[in-house]
Amino acid sequence: MKLTEVLVKPILTEKANLQQEKLRRYAFRVNRRANKLEIKKAVEEFYGVSVVDVNTVVVPGKNKTRYTKAGFIQGVKPAYKKAYVTVAEGETIDLYANI
Repeated sequence: MKLTEVLVKPILTEKANLQQEKLRRYAFRVNRRANKLEIKKAVEEFYGVSVVDVNTVVVPGKNKTRYTKAGFIQGVKPAYKKAYVTVAEGETIDLYANI
């Protein structure tokens, strides 16, 4: 898998921001087929930091229903993979530079 396909986007939530400040841990949405070694290599190459640890989580898809004129429509949101990346002491990733 190419390194450009590994990282989909960073996750910018209140919980992720707290972990960035306190634990130097950054959250990314990654490709479902990516493994920890590919994630580590991609983060180190794109952001120029040294990665200490990578934890991954597969978030299951949620059932969604809505009511329309035709009745109830049911579906499932797709599952996705998250990666929590811990960087070395004293290093940071500036996720807000490209906004």
